[in-house]
Amino acid sequence: MVRNVHVRELPVPAGPFVERIQELWPVAWPAMRFDRPLGVGADGGHGPIRYRCTAFEPGSSITFEFVGVSGTHTLSASGNVLRHELVASFGLAGRLRWALVVRWLHDALLEDFLDNCERTAGREPAAPARWSPWVRLVRRVFGMLDRQPSRT
Repeated sequence: MVRNVHVRELPVPAGPFVERIQELWPVAWPAMRFDRPLGVGADGGHGPIRYRCTAFEPGSSITFEFVGVSGTHTLSASGNVLRHELVASFGLAGRLRWALVVRWLHDALLEDFLDNCERTAGREPAAPARWSPWVRLVRRVFGMLDRQPSRT
């Protein structure tokens, strides 16, 4: 089982950022798209990662269940804290893929997303996310842009 958590304390209440997940999604990554407005039953994902919204409490949390993989990812808010948690079970090939490729891309994407949330909340991140050489290489291999957007 894989459990991956990213947390960011914002200078404002975190609740409104839950329903802004698509708006604040980093432009350097495949867009998060759904077949209908964000809510329970919406099917979509980003890039090759597919999921369905299974729970949505505006201002509190949104949960997506993966398609083709046993697991979920949830964005939740509590006070000024925004939290993303991925929990999934993979077979041997999936665990290897997670360890070598997906985890690194996932972590980079989530930190870029949380940086966007923090900037939108009115504060520049103390330590803005920086992609590792491995993330840059994997993105290049998969034909993705190899540079983070400038932080102007």
